[in-house]
Amino acid sequence: MNPISPLVLKLAYAGLIPFVGLALLVQLAPTPLNYLSAESLAGYGAVITSFMGALHWGANLHTLGKTPPGDRWEDRNAWIWGVIPALVAWVALHIYIPVGLLILAATLIIQRNIDQNTYQYYFSSDEARTAFMTMRNRLTYVAAACLTWAALVILFIQA
Repeated sequence: MNPISPLVLKLAYAGLIPFVGLALLVQLAPTPLNYLSAESLAGYGAVITSFMGALHWGANLHTLGKTPPGDRWEDRNAWIWGVIPALVAWVALHIYIPVGLLILAATLIIQRNIDQNTYQYYFSSDEARTAFMTMRNRLTYVAAACLTWAALVILFIQA
């Protein structure tokens, strides 16, 4: 049995709808709707990138005020890593849209690679962590593919 509830799975996968829909609009919609879609996709990608970083803060809030302090990851690195994706996403929103989309896609992949090793501190069982990472892998790769596709459409097809 999957330790992730059906509601969480539905909500998580529903989060791909804007990625897929907006990437399609970037390619298929007439101007200026295609450009508005690209801006919206960048904004949504930035929100999700920030959200994924914030998971570390949420997972570590339970350690605040407890003595003795937790391990090094909980004490320092998780707090720092939780902020970096939001800062990168903010920068990605202020540059040429296709480059920003590629930065967001790369950041999601980098986050997934780092998180694969750090989530061991957050889950009570390997089964739960494995189920979450399976879902996370699917979501990350689809989101990154949509961001990349939209960037390539802007750079090479619409140019």
